[in-house]
Amino acid sequence: MVGEQVAPSWLPAGSRVQWIVGAAPPAPMGLVRLLIRDGDRVFCVPRERTGALDLPTRRVGEADPAGLKAILALGIEVTGSTEPPRWVGVVRNIVPAPSGDYGWPAPVAHFGVWQMENMPRIDGQWLDAGEETSSLKERHWFPLLALDRLP
Repeated sequence: MVGEQVAPSWLPAGSRVQWIVGAAPPAPMGLVRLLIRDGDRVFCVPRERTGALDLPTRRVGEADPAGLKAILALGIEVTGSTEPPRWVGVVRNIVPAPSGDYGWPAPVAHFGVWQMENMPRIDGQWLDAGEETSSLKERHWFPLLALDRLP
């Protein structure tokens, strides 16, 4: 574990979030996200519901508990490459008492980040993650950015 926050504002009361790196993606995986970097710039696309810029993302189905099929499909969609993305880490929500609108597995849900070196072939925007005022700093996965170059 590389970090933890107790009572984050986006989770129900009594919850916590952890940022974890490890050898294998854990289950259950709720979402997979694809990180593509060009220096300090990060490739982003609009979120479906809000239009806010974020990493390319795919929801994970129950038949794919660790999200491996979902991230491979997302990598192909975004870059055209069949090369498997490299595991970076995960945001783990620990929610002992989920509220009715929480919507993820409880008490534990994971949201994984993988990286590819290939450049995107879809439309999107490059955002500078190193800027002091970068909107990416609000993303729950942002603490994992510093870990994307680990072996």
